[in-house]
Order: sequence, then C-alpha cells, then structure tokens
Amino acid sequence: MTTPATTRWTSAVGAPQLARLLASQRTAQDEPGRRVPAYRSLADGVRLLIHEGRVPVATRLPAERELAAALGVSRTTVAAAFEALRADGFLESRRGSGSWTAVPAGAPVPTRGLEPLPPEAAGSMIDLGCAALPAPEPHLSAAFRAALGELAPYAHTHGDYPAGIPSLREALAERYTARGVPTMPEQIMVTTGAMGGVAALSRLIAPRGERVAVDHPSYANVLQLLRDSGARLVPVPLADELAGWDLPVWRRVLRDSAPRMAYVVPDFHNPTGSLATDEQRRDLVAAARAAGTVLVADESMADLAFDEGPGGRLPCPLATFDPGGSSVITVGTVSKSVWAGLRIGWVRAAPDIVRSLVAARAYADLGSPVLEQLAVAHLMTGDGWEPAVGQLRDRARGNRDALVAAVRELLPDWEFTVPRGGLTLWARTGGLSGSRIAEAGERLGVRVPSGPRFGIDGAFEGYVRLPFTIGEPLAREAAARLAAAADLVRTGAVSGADVPRSYVA
Repeated sequence: MTTPATTRWTSAVGAPQLARLLASQRTAQDEPGRRVPAYRSLADGVRLLIHEGRVPVATRLPAERELAAALGVSRTTVAAAFEALRADGFLESRRGSGSWTAVPAGAPVPTRGLEPLPPEAAGSMIDLGCAALPAPEPHLSAAFRAALGELAPYAHTHGDYPAGIPSLREALAERYTARGVPTMPEQIMVTTGAMGGVAALSRLIAPRGERVAVDHPSYANVLQLLRDSGARLVPVPLADELAGWDLPVWRRVLRDSAPRMAYVVPDFHNPTGSLATDEQRRDLVAAARAAGTVLVADESMADLAFDEGPGGRLPCPLATFDPGGSSVITVGTVSKSVWAGLRIGWVRAAPDIVRSLVAARAYADLGSPVLEQLAVAHLMTGDGWEPAVGQLRDRARGNRDALVAAVRELLPDWEFTVPRGGLTLWARTGGLSGSRIAEAGERLGVRVPSGPRFGIDGAFEGYVRLPFTIGEPLAREAAARLAAAADLVRTGAVSGADVPRSYVA
C-alpha cells in the first residue's frame, strides 16, 4: 500500500530559513570562471544542504511562490530548480502535499559505526576509527587492586545487582549533587557503558515505531542502535560546530513532530566537539517540557574539558534546568574519561523511571560486573579520580594540538572548528567526498570514519571525523596519508563510481 504523502516528511523548513541557509552555502556559481543558470545554482545549493545535513532528508520545502519571494527570484527559477532536484532524486512531490527532500534511490549510504581494529591486527595502519585513549596508569591498576580487596563480601552473595552496587550508586549521586544537581542513590542505575543506558531508555520510552529526535550529526553507534530498535529518527541540524544547537529549529521539530524522546550530546558533542551554553540548555529543556518530549542527555565527554571557557566555568549539567526531573534523563560513562575497556556507565533519572529500568533489566543483561563497579567506586570516592581523568585530559589536549597543527599544514583547504574539549575533530574535506577519502586512506594506511556514518540518509558526505587518539609524530603521519588520499580522490585515481569525487559538483 502506498504511504500517504502527509507521512513522508518529518519536519519542515520555512522560506526565510532556507534562504538564509542557501546564502551561507558555496555552490558551483561561486567557482571562478564558471557560470551556471540561476535554477541550476539554486538546485546545487539545496542538494549541498542535503549532503551536509543542514536540511535533513524528509524535510518539507516551502512552496515555490514563498521561496521565490524570499530569494528575490522568479517563480519559474524555483520551479525549474525543483524539477532538476526531482530528476536527480533529491526531491519528491505530490500534488496537494508539497515537496520534500530525498536521496536518490539505490544510492549507497554508509551509516554503521566504525569498529576499532584489534591492536594486534592494526600493523602499520593508523586507526582513527575509535575515539578512545589508553588507560591512565598506574591509577587504573591501583583501583582494581583496591577493588579485589573489597570483593570478598560480594563474592558471598549471588552477585546480581541490577541497579548497581550500593557504594557506586551513592558515589554517583554524591557526584551529581556536588555538580549542582541534587541526587539520591535511588535515582541511579549502573549500566554497561552509556550505550547500555541509551538502549534501555529507548526500549522503555520510545519502543519500535516511535519518533526519536537526534542532533544531526550525532554519535554513529547510537544512531545505529536507534535504527536497529525500530525508532523513526527525526534529525535536527546543528547551527554549526561553534554555535551548536539551533533552538528555533529544535522548537519547531519538537512542536511539529512531537517525538517521544530526544537524544542530545550537550558536552563536547561527538562528532563536532560543540559545547551547549547554559542559555541553550535552559531553552531546550523548556521546549521539551512543552512538547512532552523526554531529553536523554549523553554526558560521556563532560569530564574532558581542556579549559573552563567564558566566565571561568563550564555550563551547568542539562538536568540542572529540570528540577522536577520529568524532562531530562542523563547517561554517563567512564569509558571516555578513564578507559574504554572499563564498561561501566549509568543512568540518572526519576526514581520511578529507575525502578522501571531495573525491572526490565531481567530481560536484558541482568547487571554490570561487580569488580569493575568496585574499581570505579574506588576511583570516585578515593583520591584517584582527578589524577586519572586529568592524565587523560592532558593527553587528549596535547593530541588535539598536534592533530590540528598537522591538518592545518598538510590539508590547508580542510575546514574545522577547534573544540575546547572532548575527543573529536569534525573536518570539512575541501569539497571532496569524505567516503572516498576514507576509502583511499585505508589503502594508504590510515583509517577514518566518513561523515555519513554520523548522519541520516547520506548526509555529511563532505566530512570526516578525526579523534584525538594520537600525538606527534603519528598525528603528522596520519595527516600526510590523508593528504595523499585527498589527492587520489581529487585526481580521480580512486576506482568505483558509487560516490562522486566531489560532493559539490
């Protein structure tokens, strides 16, 4: 049965907003010595916005007359541009229902997360697929030695703690309280990493078929988790890497799509590195409360701040602006701030939500390993937490500086905003296909995830993500191999025709 046209689009863009987005884009009309018809320049601009994720797929476009007035062009120009987009597969229309963005049928869309290579299999490959650092030693080993000393009482029990061991729940509650978010242990459930928390929340709040709003771009593995769970993803484009959330767009999406849940990364966003301000956090919580949407805030990167920023402090946790606890649920983990091999995360939510999550856990993973929980509790309650996290923070900062310097020197046409924390750099690849650069890079011994893995329906073709996992001289060697890969793409030396060499042309 044919799907009704009214269900084909999940959000809309107004004529004034689309005109502003088009004005900020670089299209073929801007290339020296090249002249193209006005309708083709407009079509190229809209297609580029779709590729970059700034206008998501399934977004309803304004009527031809409205857009013509906003752009100051004839309606004939807009009609011809829309027809060109339909012919290229980037627009679908139905009489009486308008037009909405699309991607060409059969186009390959790389979306899945990029798993890290096993260390013993990497060889000479520089693997930039995983945003994680080696463990901070000797602090991690000391925490496990202390945990072994505390294990005996737990070993005399059945060992199942679906909500988490009491000492870790208490430590996490105290930590939130110290950050300005009063929390009881009953509001904490320990999970197997942040991904375990997001998975449990999606099953509880947004079962199969429900809408879930997400930052666009967003963390690749969570996007895939939500796809696999049957969620209907509603992408909400970021304003840019520096500005982060676009609150007018968020308000419109929450109002029009009414998603049951929204997954956001306010702290050193993965992949862009953006950091939401206090004002943005307050406004988003208010918009979510008005729409009846539950915000799931991923704080995995929150401890990896390289500087305190304006005013000498970092923004408040998102939950600060939800004192009633009905609109914000927080997930966190030590996998980014301590070690990825330490798969301990948590959910902070209202007690009734935690009880529901714990009850449902009998049908999932039952609980998280006790020894690892004891080690994390020891780190958080002893004097090892700040030295351990500080060691990783310093290493990530040094790696960031080395990577930024190398990319600026060897890939001067790549564009990016230097983040103030986190583990990732989101780089625009000078008009070339990020998917092709990733393909060529792997042949040359450097492995990077391309932009579409962090988007929906093929968006972000012109980007790659570079994590802060290597320092000098390896960072410079990685940039040199990426520069060679970009040259292969630019000259057409990469075989295959599934992805264009340039995502602009």
